[in-house]
Amino acid sequence: MNDVGKGRTKVFLKKEILDSDIVLILGGGEKSHVGGVVVCEPGKEPEEIRLGTHHDYVVLAPLAKYACEKYNKTSVAVGGIHIDNAKSEEIKEIIDNCKKLSKFI
Repeated sequence: MNDVGKGRTKVFLKKEILDSDIVLILGGGEKSHVGGVVVCEPGKEPEEIRLGTHHDYVVLAPLAKYACEKYNKTSVAVGGIHIDNAKSEEIKEIIDNCKKLSKFI
């Protein structure tokens, strides 16, 4: 598991390479959860599943797409990040931290 950030805006990424696919698990903030799922197949755009009112697909999609392109394998990114009463600066920091996680893929 790899992580970026600190406090309420800390995020983590776990990567599992299966024989022919990749699974990424993203979490962080005050409470990790499953807020979305993104699947990316080689040569295709990511398919997003949004759960409830969560917007986690916004940070999951780039990670799934990056893994898919890097390894030329079907990649799935699942997870979510929650912090209570998030300020706009915190949301921006979380998004930036999630982008930094791609170096661990």
